[in-house]
Amino acid sequence: MKKLCTTTLLSILVGSIAGIASSYVYLNMRTPSQDELIRDFYRIEVAANVSPHHLRKAMTKGNTNDFVLVDLRSPEEYEREHIAGAISIWAYKDPEHSAYNEVDRIVSAFKALPQDKDIIVYCYSIPCMTGRKMGNVLAENDVYVKLLGVGWNEWRHFWTLWNHEHEWDTFLVEDYVVSGSEPGTAKLDPDYIPPCIEGVFDC
Repeated sequence: MKKLCTTTLLSILVGSIAGIASSYVYLNMRTPSQDELIRDFYRIEVAANVSPHHLRKAMTKGNTNDFVLVDLRSPEEYEREHIAGAISIWAYKDPEHSAYNEVDRIVSAFKALPQDKDIIVYCYSIPCMTGRKMGNVLAENDVYVKLLGVGWNEWRHFWTLWNHEHEWDTFLVEDYVVSGSEPGTAKLDPDYIPPCIEGVFDC
């Protein structure tokens, strides 16, 4: 009788383990549906990207206390011109040579930033991979940054690409870029009423 009980309990235990293992394998090997992939894509897009229009709007209103903007270009390029308010944590030594191998310096600089604020990075252009590569390295070191939806080229030289058409003559790029080694500030307009609604559909 005792042997029968032991055998029964052992069978139940083995069966339970096998069931759990099978469920784990199924859940991890199952191909996500197209709808699930689309849902995950947009979740990632919204979580990782920052609208340049939203940023410019915040700069116009002077609402810049909840984020830190970081320019990843070389010190030389930063000093020549950069987005107003951006600090420099360079991932390029000069315009021609990256500093991707200086991981410790870069990670330490980002860890020194206020972690209760959104950290937003930008590099050279929309297709530039520097921001994405730095974001990946930082995430591996438990620092999580967002990516500005445009790079320096689009911000400085293609202002009308991403600003609303009716704003082209009202907001000038020269008011949102500065030169020198200091972050600087954009031209403020506290009375500015943005065309976008607040909340999840804010632009």
